[in-house]
Amino acid sequence: MSTTHNFSQGQCPLHHERHRQQSSLWPVALHSSTLIAFLAASSVPTPLYRLYQQQWGFSSTLLAVVFAAYALVLLLALLVTGRLSDHVGRRPVISLALALQLVSMVCFLCADGVHWLIAARVVQGFATGMATAAVGAALLDLSRERGTLINSIAPMVGMAAGALGSTALMVYVPWPLHTVYGVLLGIFLALLGLIWFMPETTERRPGAWASLKPRITVPSQARKALLSVTFANVAVWMLGGFYLSLMPSLIMTVTKANTPWLGGFVVAALTLTGAVAVLTARKLSTFATLLSGELALMLGLLIILLGANLGHAALLLGGSIIAGFGFGASFLGAVRSVLPLAQPHERAGLMGVFYIESYLANSLPTIAIGYLAQRTGLLVAVNVYGLVIAVLAGSAIALLCMQARNHQEGEKA
Repeated sequence: MSTTHNFSQGQCPLHHERHRQQSSLWPVALHSSTLIAFLAASSVPTPLYRLYQQQWGFSSTLLAVVFAAYALVLLLALLVTGRLSDHVGRRPVISLALALQLVSMVCFLCADGVHWLIAARVVQGFATGMATAAVGAALLDLSRERGTLINSIAPMVGMAAGALGSTALMVYVPWPLHTVYGVLLGIFLALLGLIWFMPETTERRPGAWASLKPRITVPSQARKALLSVTFANVAVWMLGGFYLSLMPSLIMTVTKANTPWLGGFVVAALTLTGAVAVLTARKLSTFATLLSGELALMLGLLIILLGANLGHAALLLGGSIIAGFGFGASFLGAVRSVLPLAQPHERAGLMGVFYIESYLANSLPTIAIGYLAQRTGLLVAVNVYGLVIAVLAGSAIALLCMQARNHQEGEKA
């Protein structure tokens, strides 16, 4: 009897650990699905922009404004609500974000002109900004290692799913400008219902109203790391902004392709290869991840520009795959360098700042390339834009090598 009793006691910690892991599985799955759904919805309009332009007849500059409106309002949401879930809890903020996302889907369904499209993207941007910080922080609450990985992969998987799903519905289903938003409406309704069955992952703290005051909050221990990855992060998000706004137009212009699948495949090639890169590079050191990512980004970018100037679809697709590896590895390296440095009560705020930098790089240069494309032609604008990204990636590589050399010299000293 005594032996059995002691054995049971010895198994208790293991049993509790297994139970804890199993009990956190569903919250991780739901929060991951929510993050993927938000990012998928963000890329759904990308294959449809050509249809919107044909139907309503607006310029490349206005198309870039439509895209940038989403990103800039997302920044506003991060500034205002980025720290809110640290005070009121993750679930209430995620729920509000889901409710706003439902409003944006209704706006897309009602759209009969570019003004409706901008309004829908504005509401969607605010909803996604709220969700990105709160869901990302909830995932880190549940597991720092797993949460960091999911925060790196989910945006890429979501964007690929959105682009390919939107393209498939556009090809095979009638009313392509409405059907996809009806599907998303149902998905977000289900997520809104499920979120309240999940446990809260953080304790409430006073100061919720004060947290709404826009403030750049970077914990002192994370400032140097954030600065060191800025060139790499900006290059990655500039490329992503171009793909999600003007890449389908570029493909149609330079290849004369009549199929919408090519635009969807190129976007998915970038983002899905990025997700694969995250999975394969996570065991590498942060230095190796960032360096290999930026080198692949530069190589892929050169092939993309060559394909654009030659009007060669295979080069555009191949360059997107290589650049996608750089996209994913660089993003993972940046996330691993910065986000784990925050304390639990600092996570949402730091997530907000990280994404503010990311989405500024994602939006403002896109407006510039749209304006330049209207004045000089899309191909000229793409060449200029690609050169800027190459300079940023080259600067990131030089900075990484300098840091590695300083570190080696410090160890020798």
